[in-house]
Amino acid sequence: MTDKILEFSDDNFDAQVLNIVTPTLVDFWATWCGPCKTIAPTIEELANEYHGRVRVGKLNVDKNPRTPGQFNVRSIPTLILFKEGQVAGQLVGARPKGDIKKLLDNHV
Repeated sequence: MTDKILEFSDDNFDAQVLNIVTPTLVDFWATWCGPCKTIAPTIEELANEYHGRVRVGKLNVDKNPRTPGQFNVRSIPTLILFKEGQVAGQLVGARPKGDIKKLLDNHV
């Protein structure tokens, strides 16, 4: 994993996502999730491409069950873009890079 991908948890989510002004893309995932593994390289590429404009991080739903429930994450992978503490957009499933870029570009 690239050093540009942050690790979020139930404990640090408010401080590291909701209380941050910079747009933050959160990848809700799990180790057993095949589609999550499929999009992982794309998430890494985007973390590098958008470095300095968008913060990118992952939240393991098995280790951190409170936060996914708070944002109605029902299946994974789910990508949620937060901007100034609010949900700005969401994508569910292993989406193509172009779909994710479009989400980011609409809010950066």
